[in-house]
Amino acid sequence: MRQYLLTLWTFIDPVYFRFTRLTYLRNYHSRDNIFRVRLTSYMGRNVTLADGTQINKHDTLVKIHLHNVKLLNELKHTGNDFKKGKLIYKYVQKSLPDIATYIQEHPDSSRIKGIIGITLLNRATERLGFESVSISHPVYKWFKWASLLPIVLLSTNDMSFKKIIKQPAPRYLFMSKNTLTKRYNPTQDAGLVK
Repeated sequence: MRQYLLTLWTFIDPVYFRFTRLTYLRNYHSRDNIFRVRLTSYMGRNVTLADGTQINKHDTLVKIHLHNVKLLNELKHTGNDFKKGKLIYKYVQKSLPDIATYIQEHPDSSRIKGIIGITLLNRATERLGFESVSISHPVYKWFKWASLLPIVLLSTNDMSFKKIIKQPAPRYLFMSKNTLTKRYNPTQDAGLVK
């Protein structure tokens, strides 16, 4: 059943990709980048990050999306959830330098304040440099929870009802441009990215 759903998703993914205006990170350091990205105008509540960066409504951010079909295909032969978590961590860590380069080389680089993602996976995100912030709008939070749930179910060995109801609420993940540059592109002068 899981393999059937994954095959179906593989066919649907290009349509999703087209309608969400995502972009692949091509011609960067790694051909194995697990993210697809697009610029977005932030619509949530104002947030101040640890380095003092203020993210306000309508600020420009790079929205990062895990390439879930690719990731699930990579994880399907990995035995337990702990090993899957470690593998996801490594993929994200390996992919973030490409995001830093993408922002640095983007024509609108001076307007981009950082990156944003939405996830149910909150473990180890701080070690990667992300800051986790709750989603305040209850309808949007429920919608994101429902839309992320199939990914969780396809990635786990336990597809039980208990697993479904134990899923945490989705959260925003932020990383400022300065933090991203310092951690993942240290050759770039951090003073140039305000």
